[in-house]
Amino acid sequence: MFEGFSQETSSFLWELSFHNERPWFQAHKEQFERCLNLPFRALAAETAAQMQRRFPRMDCQTHVSRIYRDARRLHGRGPYKDHLWFTIKDGPRYSGGPMFWFELSAAVYSYGMGYFDVSPGEMALFRRSVDANPARLQRLAEDLSRRRGLRLIGPLYKRPKGDLGPLLNPWYNRRYLAVESAHDFGGDLLRPDLPKKLVNTYEKLMPLYEYLLEIHRAYGSEQES
Repeated sequence: MFEGFSQETSSFLWELSFHNERPWFQAHKEQFERCLNLPFRALAAETAAQMQRRFPRMDCQTHVSRIYRDARRLHGRGPYKDHLWFTIKDGPRYSGGPMFWFELSAAVYSYGMGYFDVSPGEMALFRRSVDANPARLQRLAEDLSRRRGLRLIGPLYKRPKGDLGPLLNPWYNRRYLAVESAHDFGGDLLRPDLPKKLVNTYEKLMPLYEYLLEIHRAYGSEQES
């Protein structure tokens, strides 16, 4: 059962960022399990269970990151991550497409919905969909603009792909899309009702998620034909 994180969670992650080496981690393995790993996995499990109950038509699949970095991709960094994340999506967790997410680090935590790791071809299909029916994205963008604490993020193309006006341009001209709610460590993070807070936000983002999921599945069908 998720009972909330603690200030010790933040302290552990700060210390790990300064002592990112195996001897230090092994000496603090019990602390890692108690203040970070176990509550984080409980949060992911309870959030996914609440999502499944609220959206029974979804096949909610959860992917929880590991603290260990891939040894093939250290690139001079230590063997441990200084942040953890989990994702919830409809269908196989490795199949790509949009997903709901939560991320925790020593200083901040964030959550939202993202359309990450998208190929240029898939984003081109997204733009064609917008061209064919800009009103649909406009409604979604207007709804997001009224949601306090949520913002659109993602890298912009250096050369814009088109000009659809100030409301749609930030959506149309990104390499990938994500909507984020970001906070300093503390607050809701320390409370046992955090899963409910997350699911309430995910529910607000569900219409956008469903729109992007349609595009992802249409792109998959195109590639198979």
